[in-house]
Amino acid sequence: MQHYPLFVNLENRHCLVVGAGGVGKRKIRSLIDSGAGRVTVIDTRPADAELAHILGSGNVEFQCRPFQDQDVDGKFLVIACTSSDDVNSRIGNICNERQILCNIADDPDMGSFIVPATFQRGDLVLAVSTSGKSPAMARRIRLELEDYFGDEYAFILTIMGRLRPLMLNLGMETKHNTAVFRKLVNSKLLEALKRQDLDAAQEILNESLPQPLHANIPELLDGLV
Repeated sequence: MQHYPLFVNLENRHCLVVGAGGVGKRKIRSLIDSGAGRVTVIDTRPADAELAHILGSGNVEFQCRPFQDQDVDGKFLVIACTSSDDVNSRIGNICNERQILCNIADDPDMGSFIVPATFQRGDLVLAVSTSGKSPAMARRIRLELEDYFGDEYAFILTIMGRLRPLMLNLGMETKHNTAVFRKLVNSKLLEALKRQDLDAAQEILNESLPQPLHANIPELLDGLV
């Protein structure tokens, strides 16, 4: 099955998770961490201590009861991870009929999307998918990428985020802005941040940025490393 890779904005979106076991708890946490506007959780078992803790950390509602077909109404995204293949299949069929985004945790082909293995360094988010063929391999690749992409990538993206509006305020042509950012990306700035060498980072910024922004360099580096 072919999939289209994308990152979805869940702000102000209502999501549903059916099944709050180990897999379900991970899905709930990921939705909360991704800024979902509201998450409804349904499970036939009462909330345990771990789930109760999760419920207190975000805009999450728990309903201790069996799943009903109308539970998917008004939902932007549904995740089914119950211990019943029949219930999961039923949820997948209903969502597909109503064109609601749906993930079936143990049967990727039944749903309309799969969830890749991900990790985050600040604003850098990397996702790895094996198209549902091997979650174990996706996890191994993710762990290898975690070793490669250290905190310095979060630091440099923080600098870029702070720098962008300052560059735009200078009113330079787009090609000049692009040249500055490319110069920084291809400079030794990343290595300096990895070494936590702020003096070297400041020198690189001083050499790379337009003169009017030199006074802003301390604020670009503020709080990093």
